[in-house]
Amino acid sequence: MLKRNSVRVLGLLLTTAGIILSCSGEKKIKRQVLVERHTVKLNAADTLASLTVGNGSFAFTADITGLQTFPEFYAKGVPLGTQSEWGWHSFPNTEKYRFEETLKDFDLNGRPVSYSVQVKEPERSKKAVDYFRMNPHRLFLGNLGFEITKKDGSKILITDVKDIQQELNLFTGQIHSQFTIEGEKVEVITYGHQQEDLVAVKVNSALIAQKRLKLNIRFPYPTGAWGDFSNHFNDPDKHSTTITGSNNKSATIKHSLDTTTYFVQLQWNNNAAITNKEAHYFVVSPEDGNSFELSARFAPTANTNNLPDFAATAQNSAAEWKKFWSSGGAIDFEGSTDSRAKELERRIVLSQYLTKVQCSGNYPPQETGLTYNSWYGRPHLEMHWWHGVHFALWGRPELLEKSLNWYLQPSVYNNAKKIAERQKYDGVRWQKMTDNAGEEGPSSVGAFLIWQQPHFIYFSELIYRAKNDEATLNKYKDYVFATADFMASYPHFDSVTGKYNLGKGVIPAQERFKAVETFNPTYELVYWRWALQTAQQWRERLKLERNKKWDEVLEKLAPLPIQGDKYLFTESGTDSYTNPVYKTDHMSVLGAFGMMPQTGTVDTTRMQNTFNWIWNNWSWHETWGWDFPMTAMTASRLGDGKRAVEALLMPIQTNTYLPNGHNYQEGRLTIYMPGNGGILSAIAMMTAGFDGVKENNPGIPKDGWKVKWEGLVKMP
Repeated sequence: MLKRNSVRVLGLLLTTAGIILSCSGEKKIKRQVLVERHTVKLNAADTLASLTVGNGSFAFTADITGLQTFPEFYAKGVPLGTQSEWGWHSFPNTEKYRFEETLKDFDLNGRPVSYSVQVKEPERSKKAVDYFRMNPHRLFLGNLGFEITKKDGSKILITDVKDIQQELNLFTGQIHSQFTIEGEKVEVITYGHQQEDLVAVKVNSALIAQKRLKLNIRFPYPTGAWGDFSNHFNDPDKHSTTITGSNNKSATIKHSLDTTTYFVQLQWNNNAAITNKEAHYFVVSPEDGNSFELSARFAPTANTNNLPDFAATAQNSAAEWKKFWSSGGAIDFEGSTDSRAKELERRIVLSQYLTKVQCSGNYPPQETGLTYNSWYGRPHLEMHWWHGVHFALWGRPELLEKSLNWYLQPSVYNNAKKIAERQKYDGVRWQKMTDNAGEEGPSSVGAFLIWQQPHFIYFSELIYRAKNDEATLNKYKDYVFATADFMASYPHFDSVTGKYNLGKGVIPAQERFKAVETFNPTYELVYWRWALQTAQQWRERLKLERNKKWDEVLEKLAPLPIQGDKYLFTESGTDSYTNPVYKTDHMSVLGAFGMMPQTGTVDTTRMQNTFNWIWNNWSWHETWGWDFPMTAMTASRLGDGKRAVEALLMPIQTNTYLPNGHNYQEGRLTIYMPGNGGILSAIAMMTAGFDGVKENNPGIPKDGWKVKWEGLVKMP
């Protein structure tokens, strides 16, 4: 199946013919018209075209029936997940593993430094690493689907679903599904509530009165694997599920897994009975009529309040999505003559919907959002830049600030402080692979990444720019300063060169270099300088003296490494341009003048030469979804709008955007939210611009396409 999907994915790729755009017009964009011309329309069961409703803290992903009727089938593509921010689970630590067993000292710059890595021996330490990597992991909260039987009494298969017509209206958050079973019509309307962790469904069909259409809810058990695809209905003895209360209009189900317990509250409009078909498998059977409505709320605690019914949820979804689409930025390519204009606009619109549903909650999201687990369901803080920056650039800073506040939680901050203290640095060292409480996950790569460290300063600066008030400075100042304290204590002073080096003991964003050998990666050097400069600006805004240690590091921070007429990817990587390994993965050297503004250290001619070499020589098929927006950003700052747009539409598998708008990577990673966030950040700076540029559309060619935009914010 995955092989067939790969063929179809490649068929979705676009050509690289040039795109030409014109400057922004003056008329207001018709937001609803813009959004609804990208309504997702399906007429066949497609495992890579699952559709999601949700609110940023909770998401429900449906198959072609509008519910989650075929979880086993869709596990081969985009799984049918029901996930929340609060739904986490850990397997019992029966062997009493201690996190300290994952630590290993590395001799770096003349002293031992302790990192939590994937040690291979002794055996107990390896098992401790395995335990703390997979625990805690995000939970699939339940699978809500249809229980439909054919005339002969057998349960339907996916091949029995005929005459399919399904639409996702992005402007209202409605999934409208129509199909037939043995000639009988079924209509399903699905909404996600925008404040509650709740999904509501209305189904119309004569099959209800025939007692052939019912609803079921099933509870999977976590696999503990790197990826979990919501269809593990084995291990029934490892968890318990009970009905704690029911009548002919409602029921509450309690699900317990080890020390994790949560509740699913069901409520429906017409009389129905709920029965326990088998372990962790319940069936709701309507008693009569041709229409049935049901709401399902998932919660960590029991709740006896009535649920919002279908009508209330539909009204709530439509009102809140209208509010969302009426706020912030918009980009309209209507009137363009290039045949790819609609595709670029589609990616932009759908990415706004998906990032709102998947990434706009109170915690940094995982890379597959709230759809299914990758990396055990854990967020990666270096990816938070790609998940969150676009919200501020699109005039919706409040959505970024929700997850920015996570860093302020005492457990998160204290865990970051413990990492710095363990390694004998000042301030806080922000985690890489983590969880809601900010616990560190062992990783031989992640433990040595540093480019997540300046993110907090970048996010805070974006919020300050949006609000421009002293309250914002006072709210975040202590955390900005603690972040900068680590950044000033981390570099190692080289008495020979008189410079501060980043490393050894660093893996750059381009994860192709050995930590113990690597120092002074170009992108990280620029980001370090920008963040320390910005932290000093915060002190000045607050009428505080400049921090002397920060200034010393700024004055003596190592220069960007060069080789001939180009920048090295890292100073220790003198074979950057000759070793084939180093033209794969993220071309993060471009981030030094793309994600980052001019800090006074980048020579644009040398960066242009670096860009040209990468454009012509990179192994683009060995990249990730956010690499294309990053390339577009660098092209934009270099004034190369033609290649900026070409980068966004480069015909590479990892730059594919599926019918549902998701950025596809490969069979095990069928959705990738950093790609969606990346395209939004890139196109915002390509149109609204960035610090130091005056004209509109600096990353867009001057002739050809029509581009109209509004409500966007300049990038730093």
